[in-house]
Amino acid sequence: MDPVFMIGSMPSNPRERIAVALDKNTVDEALAAADLLVDEVAWVKVATTLFTRVGPRIINELKGRGFKVFLDLKFHDIPAQVRGACRSAATEGADLLTVHCGGGRAMMEAAAEGALAGGGCKIVGVTVLTSLDTADLNQVGINKSPAELAPVLASLARDSGLDGVVCSPLELDLLRPTLPAPFMLVTPGIRPPGSAKGDQKRVLTPSQALQKGADLLVIGRPILNAPDPAAAARAIVAELGRA
Repeated sequence: MDPVFMIGSMPSNPRERIAVALDKNTVDEALAAADLLVDEVAWVKVATTLFTRVGPRIINELKGRGFKVFLDLKFHDIPAQVRGACRSAATEGADLLTVHCGGGRAMMEAAAEGALAGGGCKIVGVTVLTSLDTADLNQVGINKSPAELAPVLASLARDSGLDGVVCSPLELDLLRPTLPAPFMLVTPGIRPPGSAKGDQKRVLTPSQALQKGADLLVIGRPILNAPDPAAAARAIVAELGRA
């Protein structure tokens, strides 16, 4: 029997701790990749490139295959627009959405209201993109490091009624002690041993992130670009089971 873990308040096994990022350009490419992983992982992530090209139909296609859909569009706008966007995404069947914590408390509260009005889905706030480091933040006038900024934004997300945050795995030690479950910590920047970092600057291995309190691990290229994506996913699931 698979060991039982928790994502927020939901029981899960290791295959439910991975969201594969379907960073493809067309619906055919995305669904072909997803079809290889139906028996391996529970979640897939749809981001802006694919969604802009395909639209809401991609949610229905993936849900029909049995996946939970993490719609990663990182809404950041005035509260009324974000409320409407989250309501629409929840109505279309998304299970998890992202908004930028930098939009402020009123915007995050509106996001939570919109998702509930659309039938309900979980919303997590993006603290600091894993492609950014201290120098990048300083260039846009934020005189904090990612490690200093992430806890401030994560606490604001919690107080605004969000279900969790997206954070670098290197910030898990900072966030988990003060933000216990069911508050979710979703972590991109996950790289199995030996994988290239790509454009991610702050990374950990899957087992390291799990041990530090991550709930959902976002993994893309190390699975999709592997010679055998299904085998790559199975290997990571096995690693999480051992962890």
